[in-house]
Amino acid sequence: QVQLVESGGGLMQTGGSLRLSCAASGLTLTWCAMGWFRQAPGKEREFVAAISRNGGSTDYVDSVKGRFTISRDNAKNTVYLQMNSLKPEDTAVYYCAAVYSGTDTYYTTNRAEYNIWGQGTQVTVSS
Repeated sequence: QVQLVESGGGLMQTGGSLRLSCAASGLTLTWCAMGWFRQAPGKEREFVAAISRNGGSTDYVDSVKGRFTISRDNAKNTVYLQMNSLKPEDTAVYYCAAVYSGTDTYYTTNRAEYNIWGQGTQVTVSS
């Protein structure tokens, strides 16, 4: 069974840090471009960060640039999202997603291109 499982969410004060993990089972992330998305109450799911299958290419939504870092450990079949300087507007359910990639450098910010999704982990930032 193909599965992505996020963990590491929780309640944090403004300015704090959290590291989200996305562990895969039933698929090899080495062959996948990965993304993190988030969805706040009443809002659409939005792109947060993406990384190519070799980790050499990354992209971020402007609102998290300089604060969040996406990374991956293919040996552990896991992708991470390090979130620093958290703000109340970062409060959302965070989802990781995967899409098989034919090249080392491909990644996408387009939600529709991802076809494997985790169940999400809640991040709440208090002011």
